[in-house]
Amino acid sequence: MKKILAFAGSTSSTSINKKLATFAAENLKDSAFDVIDLRDFTLPIYSSDEEQNGFPEDAQKFSDLLDNYDGFILSLAEHNGSYAAAFKNIFDWSSRIEVKVFRDKPLLLMATSPGGMGGKFVLAAGVQRFPRQGAKEVISFSLPNFYDNFKDGTIVNDELSASLKERVREFENSVNQ
Repeated sequence: MKKILAFAGSTSSTSINKKLATFAAENLKDSAFDVIDLRDFTLPIYSSDEEQNGFPEDAQKFSDLLDNYDGFILSLAEHNGSYAAAFKNIFDWSSRIEVKVFRDKPLLLMATSPGGMGGKFVLAAGVQRFPRQGAKEVISFSLPNFYDNFKDGTIVNDELSASLKERVREFENSVNQ
């Protein structure tokens, strides 16, 4: 059985992106999954000066963790039209350890937000960037208006729910190829 790692590009204790990533993972049919929290990885802000001191233990721990999975579900938080600082930091550290952060494996890349844009700017940035960082295939999904469309642990808008489930199927088929 294939193993998937799901996480949010956020360190918020109430992350709506973690809720979305978890929900997507729960819709996998033939794969096991683990959900992690970026709050479990404490890192200094990346810089070349800091890198001269070696890789922080939690950066290496996160990078090593990625080796154990056949694909990834990532839901990015959007802060001012870009990645959340915590995600960008762990991504920067990880890319210095292994440039192919996503290990030539499939990626279900998502974003959500309380507003109608659904994190589309950060999603576009990830779709453009992550193939160069080893995402073998990037399947994307945006959930707008999170608090209107996600209630009691599920997507309540039928069209959006069907769209996400289709993306999850595409992703899982890619993992199993």
